[in-house]
Parts: sequence; C-alpha cells; structure tokens
Amino acid sequence: MKNARGLMTSPAKTLSPAATLTDAAAELARANVGSMPIVDGNILVGVITDRDIVVKGLAEGHDPATTSVADVATTGVVSVGPDADAEEVARLLADHQIRRIPVVEAGEVLGVISQADVALELDNSTAGEVVEKISQ
Repeated sequence: MKNARGLMTSPAKTLSPAATLTDAAAELARANVGSMPIVDGNILVGVITDRDIVVKGLAEGHDPATTSVADVATTGVVSVGPDADAEEVARLLADHQIRRIPVVEAGEVLGVISQADVALELDNSTAGEVVEKISQ
C-alpha cells in the first residue's frame, strides 16, 4: 500500500496569507479545487476553502478585494506526514470530514492528498465508508 508521499499531488498549489479572497477564489477556480493550503514562506499556517470565502467572508460583509485569506482561513490544520499509509490518511479524512489533506514535513507543505487519491488505494467497501463519513 502506498504512503502519503506516493499518494500526494506535488508540488501543492498554495496561497500566501496576504492573498485576498478574490485572489483565493480565482486560484481555487483555476486549480478546480475547493480548498488550498496557506503558507507563510514554505510553512503551513492554514487552509482556505470555498466555504470559508462564502460563509466567513462574503456572508459576513467582508470586501473580497481587500480581505486577506488569513482573516477567514481555517487554522489548526489537520495534516499528515509523508510516511503515513493510505488507511491512516483515509481515517483522518473521514474523522475530520475533509476532502483534502496537506502532506507536511517539518512544517513545510510537500503536497496535498484528495479523497479520490486515497480511494484508489483502498478496497471498495473502505473507500465507500470514507466518502460517506466525509459527506455527513
């Protein structure tokens, strides 16, 4: 079974904490993803999701052209090390109901793993359980 290093997409597309919500929305659309790690230098400091932009940004009246992703991002991010196996990654995705997880070593983002990346490594029953738990 593959470990996180073998499952991840690398290099990860990331955003700076100073990027605006408009910048973040454009990058998410360009990459066709719903979330992206935020890095200060190379160090993971948060994750911004399309939901963060809408719920914490727009719905609360923030100007997307001037509000930084750091103002609405999720901090305390769940991540995995590069040696985590596919089952551990799947468990974390399911337990935290997230669709993507950064692969981090010494604070630095090496890549990102999606639920689809993990599902390809698991048996159908386990993959189905992971998707069901994430979708709850």
